[in-house]
Amino acid sequence: MKIGILGSAGRMGQMLVRQVADTAGAELAGGTEAPGHASLGADIGLSAGLEAAGLTITDDASAVIAAADVAIEFSLPAATARHLELAAGSATPLVIGTTGHDAAQMGLIEAAAKQTAIVKAMNFSAGVNVLFALTERLAATLDEAFDIEIVEMHHKHKVDAPSGTAIGLGQAAAKGRGVDLDAKSVAGRDGISEQRRPGDIGFASLRGGDVVGEHSVIFAGAGERIELHHKAASRVIFAAGAVRAALWLEGKGPGLYDMFDVLGFGD
Repeated sequence: MKIGILGSAGRMGQMLVRQVADTAGAELAGGTEAPGHASLGADIGLSAGLEAAGLTITDDASAVIAAADVAIEFSLPAATARHLELAAGSATPLVIGTTGHDAAQMGLIEAAAKQTAIVKAMNFSAGVNVLFALTERLAATLDEAFDIEIVEMHHKHKVDAPSGTAIGLGQAAAKGRGVDLDAKSVAGRDGISEQRRPGDIGFASLRGGDVVGEHSVIFAGAGERIELHHKAASRVIFAAGAVRAALWLEGKGPGLYDMFDVLGFGD
């Protein structure tokens, strides 16, 4: 399967290039970067610390998507719209690792999924997706006597908060409780805040050093507390999951899928 990498020169992009090169049944179709990027014109293999692949990094996403059996994008929310348009137009399956999409951008993803197969996930780690499933199950099992708090920590360069994974955990908790996350979400409690309302789902974000990603879901009751934790030691787990999702898309019809589908978790 030929896989195109949209956003191939960043840290995740380079890991994806290496992961594709190291995965049986997968080969590189090409890679893109934004116009003006310093890596444009460089060999995609050399850019990722591999031998030359004979493919140059380009800003022409249409050419890379056309050459690919499936494309993987880890870029910026604003770039996703163009990638969706191209993927839907050519019926090329797409794996979306970009996070931070607003409601309008999510609408574009859902519309494109009617024309091609798309896997979108807040996190491509198998372990984190187990954490999603456990969070939903515990939230469904424990009532509002147990307060839910989600704590995440990432490296000092991360600019969005809460992280996409933390939001995914909040969505899992809200689904388990049968509530709307937007109505129950509380992020940050600086100064004198109101007393915690029953059923709130709290978020706290920490930033520092080179932390790849740490997430905790805390169910705090009277006299007892249950905590779920996941710590990522390497971004390789995300690249491996994304490539796994790309290979899984072979032969899939149009639709919006997630890592539960890829991993076969079921409902």
